Amino acid sequence: MKILEVFEQKLRYKNYSDKTIKTYVSYLKQFIQLQNIKDPHQITTKQISNFLENHTYKSISQQNQFIGCLKLFAKFILNKKDIHLSKIERPKSEKKLPKVIDGDLIKEKLSKIENIKHRAVLTLTYSVGLRVSEVINLKIEDIDSKRMLIHIKNAKGRKDRIVPLSQTVLELLREYYKQLKPNTFLFNGQKTSQYSIGSCQKIYKHYIDQESSIHTLRHSSFTNLLENGTDIRVIQSLAGHSNVKTTEIYTHVSNKVLHQLQLPI
Repeated sequence: MKILEVFEQKLRYKNYSDKTIKTYVSYLKQFIQLQNIKDPHQITTKQISNFLENHTYKSISQQNQFIGCLKLFAKFILNKKDIHLSKIERPKSEKKLPKVIDGDLIKEKLSKIENIKHRAVLTLTYSVGLRVSEVINLKIEDIDSKRMLIHIKNAKGRKDRIVPLSQTVLELLREYYKQLKPNTFLFNGQKTSQYSIGSCQKIYKHYIDQESSIHTLRHSSFTNLLENGTDIRVIQSLAGHSNVKTTEIYTHVSNKVLHQLQLPI
């Protein structure tokens, strides 16, 4: 469908992430099919707003993505003013506290992993709270052993950042490199040049916790840093959060912070 290609090109030109582009193009396609639209260029903003207000969504996240997708479609492709769409407000996301695993328990489980690649993936993820997408996108050249830094490139929000590299992780990565000799990407897949998110999730559940995802290592890392006295602004920089309020969620799940409270009775 030509209109989908044009929309995708416009999003790429505006520098949206690959993940967002894929999601938005998929939702635009769903909208056109569900509405049985023959000529997408004749879509009105009233038609879009009626759909957004009456469609049944699987989650608040999906609702927000549909709203974002169709508002951009109206703006970029239809070149129509947001008369009706401006009245549609995004629903507030659910404020769920992240699951956190005790740091000593994580380190104990990591130490028992015999497969060096699996141990390297999970240890690196936990050490500085990387997102799984950041882990699989790391290249060998991103590990700066001289300055003891890791360069995270083109992360969430198209942002780069630098995080510290611990001696323990460096030694583990060196041993891993000697044994498996990866090419280009730090972690290669069996049949591809890049390890997959699915593989990362699989080994996390196998070695760490069946009931959560590998993103729990990120939450646990920052919570454990907070409990060890690391300043919240330092954790914000490490996490790549634009707003410190995002980072402050870890104060709500920190055992140490909670135990420091002087309760009234």
